Amino acid sequence: MSNELTLPSLRFGPLRRLALVSSLACGAFAPAWGLDLAQAWQAALANDPQYQAARGAADATRERVPQARAQLLPKLGATAQLNRNNLRTDTTNFFGQPVTTKERYTSTADALTLRQPLFRPQLAAQLRQAKALVAQGDAQLDIERQRLVMRVTEAYLEVLRAEEQQRLLAVQRTSLAAQLDAARKGFAAGSGTRTDIDEAQARLDLQVAQELEGLQAVELGRRQLSAIVGQPVGALSAIAVERLPTTPPREGLEEWIARAEGTSPEVTSARAQAAAAREAVDMAKAEFLPTLDGTAQLLLSDSETPSQVNNRYYQKSIGVLLTVPLFDGFATRSRVRQALAEVERAEGLLRAASLDLSNRVHREFRGVTEGLARIRALEQAVRSSEQLVQSSRRSWQAGARTLLDILNAEQQLGTARRDLATARFNYLLSLIRLRALSGELAEPSIAEVNGWLVPTP
Repeated sequence: MSNELTLPSLRFGPLRRLALVSSLACGAFAPAWGLDLAQAWQAALANDPQYQAARGAADATRERVPQARAQLLPKLGATAQLNRNNLRTDTTNFFGQPVTTKERYTSTADALTLRQPLFRPQLAAQLRQAKALVAQGDAQLDIERQRLVMRVTEAYLEVLRAEEQQRLLAVQRTSLAAQLDAARKGFAAGSGTRTDIDEAQARLDLQVAQELEGLQAVELGRRQLSAIVGQPVGALSAIAVERLPTTPPREGLEEWIARAEGTSPEVTSARAQAAAAREAVDMAKAEFLPTLDGTAQLLLSDSETPSQVNNRYYQKSIGVLLTVPLFDGFATRSRVRQALAEVERAEGLLRAASLDLSNRVHREFRGVTEGLARIRALEQAVRSSEQLVQSSRRSWQAGARTLLDILNAEQQLGTARRDLATARFNYLLSLIRLRALSGELAEPSIAEVNGWLVPTP
């Protein structure tokens, strides 16, 4: 009798806890708003702090070009000087006696100076380096934009994957609960065994535990997506399986790699960094060369010389200034060697970026092509498992199979369904990553992916 009283508690206790956790999870997102992938992307663009920081860094880097160009333009400056002078003069008179005179006067000097670089190779190299650094900064912004697309998409699909897994677990739990009820009725009628009840109860309890874990995964995924878009999220548009592309890419692997190398912002950033490093070499070498500047000055002074006070002078001058470096303690040679080492490092990073990009394109291309084959195989596995469940139930009713056979068939079906759902999500992610690596994942691609979704009722 005690065992019969324990069975209901084992059955309904976890289910009640599961219902409570589900209601709390739904309540946590009560004020949230539903959105599709395109809406999530627009919200992330406006609210993601990482992308905002990258955008600010790119804006700051763009100011390098006007700053470098300003070094090649004329420099015009004005100075104004006011002095109060005390002049003491010690002389001798006609008889050789010392004579001291003191005089106080105010002197002023106002100047307008113009300076124009005429020959400064270092400034020209600095301008070219600034343009390369701006190109690198823009590429870094594109990288962050691409990463944001992937973070939004992956977080969005991760929530859908967790919710799909949770739905499949709920379906399997319902089936296990029905099998437990059938085992109890069979045991009460004398046609079953206590082992059938215990086996069904154990499977059901394990299923409830998996659902509780799945609820945590759903809540965590929603919170991660909410952190990216800057707002709490509610119902998400689900994937319409019939809308997914089911044909492999028309282009071959080498075409995808070539396209990625031509458009990848990571490779573009590495190229720009290498170009900036080469310009730094020219800047360092230019320190060996003389510089030539044109100068012009307009000077207005009052009481400029001690011997002639209270006089006004008006002077105009124009000329050139030649500066020739002679010796700096071998500092310039050291800077040239340092710049050459930076070029070697930047070119190494460029080769590494290109190789890494090729490997990632190859991995995602395999994920797309092999993912389609895996989806088709798992769809067949689901159909076979469904047939196995039906056959096992009929055989159990005829006495040729046991309840354990039905439970094993149900478990096999649930595993096949979960594997199929996971394969679809993995295929979709590989397809999106492949397009992102090839530079295709922009607003039109987001809209295309969004067309594979349907609003959740």
